[in-house]
Amino acid sequence: MGNYWERKWSRRGVLRGASVAGIGTAGMALVGCGGGDDDDGGDTGGLSSLRTPTPAGGATAVAKDPFAGATPGGTYRLNITGDPPTLDPHGNLSFITKTVSAYVYSRLFKYKTGPGILRANVRPTGDLAQTAEGSPDGLKWTIKLRPGVKFHNVAPVNGRELTSDDVKFSWGRLVDPKNAGRAQVQFVDKLEYPDASTVVFTLKSPNAVFLDTLADTNLLWVMPTESDGKFDPAKQMIGSGPWVFDGYQPSVAYKMKKNPEWYEKGFPFFDAVEAAIIPEYANYLAQFLAGNLDTLAPNAQDLQDVQKVKDVNISSYLNSGANWLWFDGTDPNSPYVKDERIRQAMSMACNRDELTDLSYNTKKLKAAGLSVAEQWNNLIPAGWGRFWIDPKSSEFGENGKYFKYDPAEAKKLLSAAGYGDKPFEVTYQYTANRYGKSFNDAAEATLGYLNAIGVKTTTDVQDYSSKYITQTFVGNFKGLAFGLETGFPEAGNFPIRLFTDNGNNHGKVKDAYLEKFAIDQQVELDDKKRVSMFHEAQKYHAQKMWYIPLQVGAGQTWVAYQNAVQNGGDFYTLAYGAPTETTPYLWKKRV
Repeated sequence: MGNYWERKWSRRGVLRGASVAGIGTAGMALVGCGGGDDDDGGDTGGLSSLRTPTPAGGATAVAKDPFAGATPGGTYRLNITGDPPTLDPHGNLSFITKTVSAYVYSRLFKYKTGPGILRANVRPTGDLAQTAEGSPDGLKWTIKLRPGVKFHNVAPVNGRELTSDDVKFSWGRLVDPKNAGRAQVQFVDKLEYPDASTVVFTLKSPNAVFLDTLADTNLLWVMPTESDGKFDPAKQMIGSGPWVFDGYQPSVAYKMKKNPEWYEKGFPFFDAVEAAIIPEYANYLAQFLAGNLDTLAPNAQDLQDVQKVKDVNISSYLNSGANWLWFDGTDPNSPYVKDERIRQAMSMACNRDELTDLSYNTKKLKAAGLSVAEQWNNLIPAGWGRFWIDPKSSEFGENGKYFKYDPAEAKKLLSAAGYGDKPFEVTYQYTANRYGKSFNDAAEATLGYLNAIGVKTTTDVQDYSSKYITQTFVGNFKGLAFGLETGFPEAGNFPIRLFTDNGNNHGKVKDAYLEKFAIDQQVELDDKKRVSMFHEAQKYHAQKMWYIPLQVGAGQTWVAYQNAVQNGGDFYTLAYGAPTETTPYLWKKRV
């Protein structure tokens, strides 16, 4: 069977009574076989209609109109965990900026979502692009823009029609030397703009992930040319997406209102979105329980309390996130760069099963009869299905030992590296209160594991906006860091970011084998060969441990909706695209 869990639960169908014993195996079924990211169903990359999704996994189509009885209007209320460095989607790497950008800005492609499409099986469909035609040799793609798309009717853009000039301007911002995202589009040779509605991409070589790259919420946001001097995109957002920016009060809230001119007529259903800025998990949990938020991603430990709220629906999916320990690689003479035994020791010091239980409450949920995810992340996260290889499997080979919890062997490795009689001293840094309580708990537990094998740490808990995302995340730090990787819609982005010469190479890693793999996997069009390349790279990296894979993101994410919210749990997407690919299709029942 595969490793992808995704299920919508009816209200009060979860966690009855004083324990979770009411769940039961039948309550949470395993959906799909053969791996969460297998191409065994759903759209295969064409420009098909969002509203006529094809069921994934070979399932029989069910005649269901997800919008039957929809009652437009009202406000969708949710939380976000903090303030971004700026509002400019090309100006920083913050996941908060990318998420807020998805309300306002469009991309050439987005991901097609809907009932019957598993989260791992979403595929690119047109956003600003109406058609995309590739040449027989795969080197040239001609994209026709959707006619009549207008920017929001906000000065100084004033609702004018979007043209290829705006794509040209936005592409220039993406490939600017100051933009670390340019590394992910280096396979593009040039762009041409023969007329106002046409963009022609010429690639250096055929590319397996071209459309996914254009759909990636980390990359090509299309902004109006007026962003260059006529308004400040760091403080104001004017796009062509489903929502119009309606204000931002730092540390309080973001507000969006419905774009009545969005090309998907009749959507969004909500009139407005309000995202309260609530850094502390306990506070936004309390706000949801009080009915002041419409949705919440609760920790597994809090599912009982969430279930006690009247009229709550809960769904679940297997995350595809990555969590690492990584090292400052700017000094080639530093001990953890020169000696892989130190990195191996730190990996073997970490008890991944305990970390999984800490973050996802797996023991208690299993005891209740619930089938829960317990895989270990690899260089490619466990949620990536066929691209991931299980480090616990016999197929993985000898290097799987570096994932196993073995503090005695970890101490021996440190001793062999010269730290038997003296502690290995290092600064341990992470950010708190941006990724939730489970992340904070895992960061502190990992610190304890390292201390237990003789690593002497000085802890630096960093502010997210001013230090972590602007310095540590981009490799400008000394010592050891604990953090999450940016959400990607395509597995090949992990090696591109982590092992090529780019501003987002967190550890400034220089490894000839992994750099070659990062480049080669993009141009391998045979899926089986490409998957094999990923597996071999993970086996190799297990010995090197440039990035030590840990467990935040390896388990199931739970999402709770107030029962009035309709289609919650039916529309899943990847990365930060929910404001475009999920939120417009939600609505509330009127009482």
